[in-house]
Amino acid sequence: MLEGAQFEQKHLGAGVLETIYDWVTVAIFGGLIVLFLHRSTAEEEPKDSIVQYLPACIGCAVANYAGNQGYGLVAFVIIVAVLAYIAWVLKPFNLKL
Repeated sequence: MLEGAQFEQKHLGAGVLETIYDWVTVAIFGGLIVLFLHRSTAEEEPKDSIVQYLPACIGCAVANYAGNQGYGLVAFVIIVAVLAYIAWVLKPFNLKL
């Protein structure tokens, strides 16, 4: 019989970052969260919408899935596209692109 944490890990797949794709996409997603929270609590009215964060979040999920399935090149291309989207659309650090 499996104990608590072992049961969760085996049957729910929760709590384990095993591949580089897990780490990179979670880091990007975390950055998106920080960017959104920073902008939503700023004094001035935000210039972006929550909907603009959706493509980057979905891209992170798809890149992670592709990388974990063995499609490393596809995952790399998606991650680069996500980073380009973030720089072009969300413009962190007031990037002028």
